[in-house]
Amino acid sequence: MKIAYITYAGDIRYTAANGFNEYNDTLPFLQKKGLDIESVIWDDPTVDWTRYDIALLKTPWDYHQKIDAFKAWLDKITSLNIRLLNDYPTVRWNLDKHYLKDIIADGFDVIPSVFLDQGWRGDLLPVFEELHTTAVIIKPCVSGGSKNTIVVRKHEIAASYEKVLTLLADGDYIVQPLMNEVQNGEWSFTFFNRQYSHTILKKPKAGDFRVQQIYGGSIEPLYPTAGQIAHAATYVERYAKNCLYARVDGLMVNGHFVLMELELIEPYLYLSYGENAVENYYQAILAQIN
Repeated sequence: MKIAYITYAGDIRYTAANGFNEYNDTLPFLQKKGLDIESVIWDDPTVDWTRYDIALLKTPWDYHQKIDAFKAWLDKITSLNIRLLNDYPTVRWNLDKHYLKDIIADGFDVIPSVFLDQGWRGDLLPVFEELHTTAVIIKPCVSGGSKNTIVVRKHEIAASYEKVLTLLADGDYIVQPLMNEVQNGEWSFTFFNRQYSHTILKKPKAGDFRVQQIYGGSIEPLYPTAGQIAHAATYVERYAKNCLYARVDGLMVNGHFVLMELELIEPYLYLSYGENAVENYYQAILAQIN
């Protein structure tokens, strides 16, 4: 069973923690375990995809910048009967943040969201009123790593309007309230084959809202209660039942977990922050391919 470990040609800016670098060390770990697996850049035109039985999405982190090419690649490997982890329907659904509409419609707890279509030229004030907030985050529906994500405050609507229109000219956007709870940290629960593995807390640096390390954010292991894990698992059971991996990201609001993102395509898994997390990942892959 030959596995393509899907990466991209760009830089990886996450650092090692607890003696393990997820980007540099995961693949050698899996190879030493005996898996027939090798790194493959998803859009490398020289790749002979017929050599592979499985494509395991790990870090195709530029897919949102090349979304049409990525969709064409998905179609190509589908036509070759290559199994994708996570599976094709899940990945296609999770490509666009409109998937949150489905989760909201199903009654799950999600950060309030308003969607603006490409070319929108409406009034921002009703968006603030609908979200009951004085500050919003506006981000692309197809995005990653906080790219083209901005904060607009109610008293700055006039000054920010042209910038918003410029962003909306290139695609659909999602608008959410800038939650004060972001300063307390974003929770990320990781599951493999529906089984809970570990949780980390990502905090932005002072004065920022972005939790990524490249923007100065910090990461620490977190040890949620059984009830908190069970609540996060409800999202996995409903939307990621057959997935190799799922990362459930959100905030604690008044002591209750509220979803921000359900990461099912290429999330960083924070394998160096959870006890036995790397082994959990390997065992989940074994269960999927056997």
